[in-house]
Amino acid sequence: MSENVYDILKERGFIRQTTDDEEVRRRLGEEKVTFYIGFDPTADSLHVGHFLQAIVMMWMQRYGHVPVVLVGGGTTMVGDPSGRTDMRQMMTREQISENGRKFVGLFERFIDFSEGKAILANNADWLLDLNYVDFIREIGRYFSVNQMLRAECYRSRLEKGLSFLELNYMLMQSYDFLELYRRYGCTMQFGGDDQWSNILGGVDLIRREESAQAFGMTFALLTTSEGSKMGKTQSGALWLDPAKTSPYDFYQYWRNVEDADVRNCLSLLTFLPMDEVNALSALEDSEINRAKEALAFEVTKLVHGEEEAAAARTAARALFGAGGQADDAETAAERSDITSKAMPTTEIARERLRADGGVSVVALLRETGLAQSNGEGIRAIQQGGLTIDDVKITDPKQVLTEADFADGSILIRKGKKTWRRVQMR
Repeated sequence: MSENVYDILKERGFIRQTTDDEEVRRRLGEEKVTFYIGFDPTADSLHVGHFLQAIVMMWMQRYGHVPVVLVGGGTTMVGDPSGRTDMRQMMTREQISENGRKFVGLFERFIDFSEGKAILANNADWLLDLNYVDFIREIGRYFSVNQMLRAECYRSRLEKGLSFLELNYMLMQSYDFLELYRRYGCTMQFGGDDQWSNILGGVDLIRREESAQAFGMTFALLTTSEGSKMGKTQSGALWLDPAKTSPYDFYQYWRNVEDADVRNCLSLLTFLPMDEVNALSALEDSEINRAKEALAFEVTKLVHGEEEAAAARTAARALFGAGGQADDAETAAERSDITSKAMPTTEIARERLRADGGVSVVALLRETGLAQSNGEGIRAIQQGGLTIDDVKITDPKQVLTEADFADGSILIRKGKKTWRRVQMR
């Protein structure tokens, strides 16, 4: 291998900590390494934080290494306390299994699982049938509770309460690494920087049980320049499943990132060469919008495909024009025609609009996901942040009837950049 993937990941800003920089770099440059990243299916879709880890696996696979995608069907039964202020909600085996199935479907977009190129595993296969007494005797004896409680994932929880259930999580994740080492010769575990303590536990367990050397590496969490987590939208997390976050909304999220975050996102979430990343992120003033559009297109293409990315870009340009503001020269009907395929659309029955009183704007905001409650919808109107077909809505009690859908649909805009299409049927 002429290039070392370690250097690529380092240059692009992924790597935060390793258990042995020199040895990890040497092995990644000279050997075909089997490594793993674990994903607990606590929801029915991957989100953008998972996508960052998927990008790492894609880079590693491009350089000939073998990723093990570990679905946490067993660890999700307990719940990872890392980064939490409270205990995770308990889930049934059936729900965890169904979520895991959906995770696999999404991972197949990013990872080549053909013969010998990647491994798909589920820790439910070895965790759920463990004999607890045997497990504690064989594995638990290696773990010092004093050291565990000094780990950030546990220490930050002590004031509000840490359950014994969660205390087991580090042992289970460490055991995963041991099991994958035994089954597949997996010698490296990767994860977000919040997983450092758990990764160290697995490295140490392999050393004690197998007298073998294993390694860990953590990566930057996806945060803004101010340190807050990225991937939060008005309607919740930024999901990779198009049924939960539409390709258009996904594109718009990246198109609207802060100027200071453009370089980091281009480096971590795209495969653009670094000289192109540097050139784009050096743009200033209104020119930075070119970089944001490139970011949005590249990330949306990776997640949803080039066709969806192109459609989202076309819709965004139609709505906002080259300068990022809505183009008043275009009618709502023209824009509706351009964006009909790309923009999130809510259907409303003609009969509801014909009924006495029609449908309130506030109710429609809830149904389109532009407001999570009546109160939030009312505030949006009172603050002057809502328009329908370019007409500002000022009355929280306003209703819509069939006559408002002269062209069969309307465009609702909340704030400057959040749009929804409502189609009469």
